[in-house]
Amino acid sequence: MFGKAPRVLPSVGLSGSGALSHVYIQHPPLRCRVPGSVGLFFDDANKLVLSPTAGQVFGWKTNSLAQQSTPTSDSVGEGPVLSIRYSLDGKVIAIQRSNIEIEFRNRESREAFVQKCKSESESILGFFWTDCPTCDLIIIKTCGLDLCTYEPGLKALRLVDTRKLNVNWYVYTHESRMILLASGMQSNTFTAFQFSFGGVIRLPRFEMAMTKAEANQKPVLYEEDLHIITVYGRIYCLQVDRVAMLLHFYRFYRDAVMQQGSFPIYSSKIAVNVVDNVILVHQVDAKVVIMYDIISDSHVPISAPLPLLLRGLPRVNGSSSGFSNIDAVDLETDEICDHEDIIYGDGWTFLIPDLICDAAHGTLWRIHLDLEAIAASSSEVSSVLEFLQRRKLESIKAKQLSLSIMRTQILERQPVPVVSRAIDTLVMSYLHSVKMGVSIQDIHINSIKHGAMSGGEREYRQSISGDVQTESTGLTAGSTGNIRSSIGSDAEENMNLELLGSGSGDSHTAADIEQPLQPQGSGAGENRSESDVPGQRELQVASAAISPDEMYQFIFASVEEEMAGDPAYLVAIIVEYLRSAASEKLKVHPNLNMMTIQLLARSERFAELWMFVLNKIVEPSKEVALQLLELGRQNFMTRKLGMDMLRKLMLHRDYVLLLVQDGYYIESLRYARKNKVISIRPSVFLEAAVSSNNSQHLAAVLRFFMDSNPTFKNTTDYSMYRRILNEMSAVAAA
Repeated sequence: MFGKAPRVLPSVGLSGSGALSHVYIQHPPLRCRVPGSVGLFFDDANKLVLSPTAGQVFGWKTNSLAQQSTPTSDSVGEGPVLSIRYSLDGKVIAIQRSNIEIEFRNRESREAFVQKCKSESESILGFFWTDCPTCDLIIIKTCGLDLCTYEPGLKALRLVDTRKLNVNWYVYTHESRMILLASGMQSNTFTAFQFSFGGVIRLPRFEMAMTKAEANQKPVLYEEDLHIITVYGRIYCLQVDRVAMLLHFYRFYRDAVMQQGSFPIYSSKIAVNVVDNVILVHQVDAKVVIMYDIISDSHVPISAPLPLLLRGLPRVNGSSSGFSNIDAVDLETDEICDHEDIIYGDGWTFLIPDLICDAAHGTLWRIHLDLEAIAASSSEVSSVLEFLQRRKLESIKAKQLSLSIMRTQILERQPVPVVSRAIDTLVMSYLHSVKMGVSIQDIHINSIKHGAMSGGEREYRQSISGDVQTESTGLTAGSTGNIRSSIGSDAEENMNLELLGSGSGDSHTAADIEQPLQPQGSGAGENRSESDVPGQRELQVASAAISPDEMYQFIFASVEEEMAGDPAYLVAIIVEYLRSAASEKLKVHPNLNMMTIQLLARSERFAELWMFVLNKIVEPSKEVALQLLELGRQNFMTRKLGMDMLRKLMLHRDYVLLLVQDGYYIESLRYARKNKVISIRPSVFLEAAVSSNNSQHLAAVLRFFMDSNPTFKNTTDYSMYRRILNEMSAVAAA
C-alpha cells in the first residue's frame, strides 16, 4: 500500500489561473474509487494503480490519466492484501497476504498456490518481479533476499539463490531495477543490488552520512527518507537529513557509490518527483516546489521556490443568480471542491517519477512542468536555452520558446557576446542531437513564422532531414568532442560511455551502473508497450534542437524585417552564427549567406563584404556569386569577386556567358574551349558581337569558330553572320 501520509498543515487552494508557478497538476485527475476498496497500490513495473476489494482487484493504466478510464478487474480471492503486483508478462498476480506468505494466482487457469516462509524467524518485507535472466521474482526478507523462478507447472517457486544479510527495510524502483537494503542500528548502512536483463550487479556496501543532534547522537534513517531516481540515464539516491536540513544525493557506479552534493531543504516533510529529467523537491510543510537540473555544472535551483498549481478545476460562478447556473455544474462539484482543490492533502503520496496519489480519496494526478513560466523567470539566456534544449517531454514547446528567446535577444539588441553564447548553445545542442541520432522535429507554426516560404526555402526544408544524415557522417571526433556536457541526452547516458570524472569533476574512473531498458510486456502490462517514460506519453519524442533551416527561417529572416534600419548589429549576430557553425563544420541555410551580403551592401560596407568573400566567411555558392554580380553593377570589385567565385566553383557555362555579356568574346571562347563548354551555341557569341555593332569583334568570333571547327563554314550560322559582317564592313567603308 502507499503507506501513511505525512501530517501537514491545513492546505490552501491554488487553482486560480493567475497564480505564479513553475509546476502544476491538471484537473481532472484519474479517479480510482471503488466501493469496498481496501486501499490503493502502485505497480510501477506495469504502470498500474490497483485497488483490491473483497475478492477482486481493479487496475487503471497510468499512461493516460483519463477521467473516464475503464479499469480492468481480476479475481484475487478473499483475504488481506499487504502488497499486490502483476508479473511482467501480465499472466500472474502475486499478493502478499501476511508477513510470512505470498499467494500466486494464474489469470488464465485461475489456479493458485501459496509460498510461505520456512522459518518462523523470517519475515517478508516485500517482493517484486524482475526481468533478470536468472530469476523471475525477488522476495525481500528480514534475513536477506530470495531469488526465485516461477514454475506454473509445479505450482511453486523454485529458489535459485539467496543473499544472506540483515535487512531493516528496503527501497526499490522498477525504473532503475535497483534495490537498497538498509541495515545497522541506525539503518544507514546499505547494500545495493541491480536486477536487470544483464544480470545481477552487487555494489559495494556503503553508509549514508547523518548529522547528529545534541539530543540524539544516534539518529535513525527511515524508509521515507530515501528516494531512488533516474535522471538522464543515471541512477541516483536522494537522502533527507532533517537535522542538517539538507538533501544529499548519491550516484551509483558499478564499483562505487559516491556522494555528489547536497541541496538545502526548508521543510521537515520532503517528497520527490522527476519530470522530464528535472528533480522536483516538494517542501510539503512550506507548500512549495524547488526544481533542480543536476546535469548542469551548478547545483543551485533552476528558479526560486514556488507553489504547486492546480489547473482546470471547475468553479461555480458565485456572482450569478438563479438555479440554472448551479444545475449546469456537474453533480460531483460539491465533492470535488471538498478535496480536489486542496494542495498537499493529508492523503497525498508522491510516486516516482511523476505521479501523485491521493489515497484517501482515490485520485491520481500527473505533475507537469510549465516551461514558459520557467523560461520567463530567468535572465541568464544561455542557461535557459540549455535547460530548454534538454527537454524531451514537450520538445515542440521547448523549441518554440528557444526560438522566441533568440528573436527577442536580437530585437532588443542585447550585447553581441551574450547573443553569441546563446547561439553557441543552440549550435552545440543541434550537433549533439545529430550525433546521437535523435529526431529533429521541424515545426510549422504561424506564431513564429512570418511570411510564406519561397520555393527554394521550401525545397531546403523538405531536404533538411536528408542533410542531417549527411552532416552527421561528416562530423569528426574533433568537431563534436567539445559539445557541452550540460547539453545532455538520455540516449548517450544509456550507452554507459561516461566516466565519473567527466561529469562530476572527481578523479574516480568507475563506470556508470547500467540503466536498464524497459522490457516489453503483455496482459496487465500491455500499457507498457506505450511506455510511461517521460517524453513518450505525448508521442512527440524528439529533440528541441533547432536546425539550420529553422535558425534562418524563424530567427534571422523574421528579425531582418524588423531591423531594416540597423543592419550593422544584425550582421554582427549573423557573423557569430557563421563562426559557431563553421567551427563545427555545420552547413548553414544557403539564404543566410545571401542575406549577409545584402545587409553589407545596403550599408555600403563593401570592404567588409570583400573580406567575408575572400576569407570564405560567406560560403561560396552559385546564388552568392550571382548576387555579387548583381551588386557589382555599382562596384567593379564586387562584380569581379562574383566572377571569380563562379570560376572557382567550376560553373563554366555561367562564367562564359558573363564574359560574353561583358564583351570579352575571344577570352570567353578560349575559356569555353579549354574547359570543354559545348552546351553554348555559336550563335550566342555571334549575336553578342553583332549587338556590339563592332565589325572587328564579329570578324574575330567568326575566325575563331572557323579555326576551331573546319565544318563551321557549312552551317547556317556562318552564312548568316558572314553576310551581316559584309554588310557592316560595307557601311563602315561608305
